[in-house]
Amino acid sequence: MSDSVYSEIARAYAKAAQVAPGLKARFDKVGFEPSKVSSLAELSRLPVMKKEELLTLQRANPPFGGFLAVDPKDVSRIYVSPGPIFEPSLPGTGGHGLDLLFRSAGITDADIVLNTWAYHLVPAGLLFDEAAQAVGATVVPGGTGNRELQAQIIREIGVTSICASTAFFLALADTVIETYGRDAWTVKSAFLGGEMGDWMAKRRRIEADYGVKTWAAYATADLGLVGYEDGGDGYLVHPDRIVQICDPESGAPLADGETGEIVVTSCQADWPMIRFGTGDSAYALESGADGRVTRLSAIQGRVGAAVKVREIFVYPRAIEEVVIATPGISAAQAVVTRENDRDMLCLRIILDDNGDKPATEAAAKEAFQMTARIRADKVEFVDKLPEGAELIVNRKDM
Repeated sequence: MSDSVYSEIARAYAKAAQVAPGLKARFDKVGFEPSKVSSLAELSRLPVMKKEELLTLQRANPPFGGFLAVDPKDVSRIYVSPGPIFEPSLPGTGGHGLDLLFRSAGITDADIVLNTWAYHLVPAGLLFDEAAQAVGATVVPGGTGNRELQAQIIREIGVTSICASTAFFLALADTVIETYGRDAWTVKSAFLGGEMGDWMAKRRRIEADYGVKTWAAYATADLGLVGYEDGGDGYLVHPDRIVQICDPESGAPLADGETGEIVVTSCQADWPMIRFGTGDSAYALESGADGRVTRLSAIQGRVGAAVKVREIFVYPRAIEEVVIATPGISAAQAVVTRENDRDMLCLRIILDDNGDKPATEAAAKEAFQMTARIRADKVEFVDKLPEGAELIVNRKDM
């Protein structure tokens, strides 16, 4: 990203602050002058704004907390995310950037897309709808539920692509095949919602079992598309988003490969999300010369679920990777304690019957270190874990 682009961002946010009192107050509080931004380092002087902060500001000054930088008459829709947090839909095309995902997947005017995401309150249904139409596809606005009816629609219309959660996709596919036979299954691609756990392995199984190519993206209601799959590793970052991976506590940018909070600045300041902390964690696979992230890893979890161990944030994903990568393990949990002024991490593991404990311990420790970048101090084999147990338990203050 060139210096001229940062200059354009500086002008856009300086102008936005003149009409968005919430944004101006945010800048004034820390003495930040957007007009002087000419690099990512200067942009990073602005503290990260957490989603919880936006919620508080919206409660004090509804509906948008003083952050809307256009005439309210220009707002075509108001989306409502849990909180509730209100997000304006402003003029633009392509489902707030999601058309890039459909173009990457090769969707064209020859495709019929069944969109099973919700069309009410939250933005998912309408954004996927707009994005598919932007590349010329025909859209069936299925929304959620009505599995039998939607299975009939797939058969009778000849649907070629489905937008759905993984669970609903599987339910639809099985219903079509069980009710109408394998020949009625016409779907060639699926745009699936991401999951924690063995996400990529599950997708590979879906591709093999149902003859589809699966695709995914990382998007939020506040920002639209942040990154999308293009055939390479992780997510290619949207060209109009400045993405950083930052320490969840200090907001300082982290080096490539270090897991932290995804912080995004939109290059368009109509809805001025600048240094906005998404609450999701990932790490940079690639970065540009200026330091901005150009390719994101898979999402590692929510920032609030992480526990800092010896100055490294450990995320639930690291524990899931231990289970995935270690043969003979059915479940695992990390317990963090503080002993003699040192953070200690114990992996508690449920081992299948007749498992080799020494080999499993070594494999589990290796898998954990590969993902979390710190060593587990010990492994404890247990018969069971509490129902609904957290993947990481923080007992440092106990």
